[in-house]
Amino acid sequence: MTSLREDAAMSDFGCSHQRKHAEYSYRLPTAPRIVVPPPTIQTDMPGLSVGPPSPGDADLSFLKELDLEDIIQKNTLMEWAYERRRQAQMMLPWLYLGPMVAAKDQAFLAREGITMVLAIRTQANSMTGAIKASQQVCAEVATIEVPTFHELIGRFAETTKMINTHISRYRQHTLGTNGHAGLGKVLVFCESGNEKSAVVVAAYMMQTLDDFDHVKAMQVCQAQRFCVNFDDTLKNILQSYWDILQARRSNLLGFNENVANLPDYTTTKLKRTIDKILDNDDIDMDGGMDPSDALRFAGRDSTPFQSRGA
Repeated sequence: MTSLREDAAMSDFGCSHQRKHAEYSYRLPTAPRIVVPPPTIQTDMPGLSVGPPSPGDADLSFLKELDLEDIIQKNTLMEWAYERRRQAQMMLPWLYLGPMVAAKDQAFLAREGITMVLAIRTQANSMTGAIKASQQVCAEVATIEVPTFHELIGRFAETTKMINTHISRYRQHTLGTNGHAGLGKVLVFCESGNEKSAVVVAAYMMQTLDDFDHVKAMQVCQAQRFCVNFDDTLKNILQSYWDILQARRSNLLGFNENVANLPDYTTTKLKRTIDKILDNDDIDMDGGMDPSDALRFAGRDSTPFQSRGA
């Protein structure tokens, strides 16, 4: 028996719609690419201003007095040379970024007035030469051990606090010593100065500066030190940390608003205070009870706190 309906290929009809399948890939799923526009001569770099301090952080209000408008050198790209990879560059007036070689250069440390070096290293026994050399010039030397890139995100708050604590402590020390407020300077370095230390500096800017996200932080680092290398892994780490900072600030803002809306219990008139109870002449402290309580137990076989007689 012949069927009235005959099957036909979709290509036989001109008005048919074919579903195109994407090319199959054996790669693991990856996060969307984060595009950071490279700095150019005409790029308008974001404005820099110190934001409010984080809870438990040092007081950095004195940094707001510094002029950060022209701190970004727009002609750095024209002057950049391969040899500058071995030097350290100023990211902020109190923060430098560079390689391990710069931390060994005692003449550079003394000339720039570096008061602290922060080494970002993979293990505890590495970069000992740079640490020993900087100890002879700088007032403080600190290290952070992070074997992998992904462990950096858990240390960003710690490194930021270390830098800000040193700057605040150095200012107080100079005020107490000679009456002049000095500005401490911190050099953050790793082996190349292009990856781990660059990410630490970018995270510091995100947490310290006002309205400064991960894209702006990477742009400023690249504008000052053109050889920094923010690959996809480091970009996603910084984006995740920015999301964490935003969540913390939102929670803190909501907490402060809730506290401000709480009623003032110090001015609320209490219905019954201890002094009024003690001054009440109706209360018999020798074993009697309040008349209002006596009415409640009237007509009952026993009253509380009284033993029955035999």
